[in-house]
Amino acid sequence: MSATIADYMSTELVSFGPDDTIVEAMRVLLSRQLSGAPVVDQAGQMVGILSQKDCFAIVYNAAYHQEPGGHVQQYMSREVEHLEADCSVVDAADWFLHSNFRRFPVLREGRLVGLISRHDILRALDELYLRPAT
Repeated sequence: MSATIADYMSTELVSFGPDDTIVEAMRVLLSRQLSGAPVVDQAGQMVGILSQKDCFAIVYNAAYHQEPGGHVQQYMSREVEHLEADCSVVDAADWFLHSNFRRFPVLREGRLVGLISRHDILRALDELYLRPAT
């Protein structure tokens, strides 16, 4: 079987732009109960990811320096591991086995097209390899 992660990834995404205000982005993460979200430029190219951990710097700056502002690009992580949309489910499972990340952005030709999580891969593996054929 040659199922790809594109068959199982989430495509309804919350994302931010590099020039979005950091406080508003943090509040979106909190209200949506997200651990992070991709950052994309106007061309749809992924330029980073903003995580809850990245947002701790906002609180630190507000508490100690009374400077709670800025833009997403000042706080986001720029080096982001990702998977390509045509990656096989089995290869993606191997990535998850050797990574601490719970989800990866999925790119096609450099553009963000989805997110794939551990849950998505487990569901795919169950469907493809564990459930008996009917």
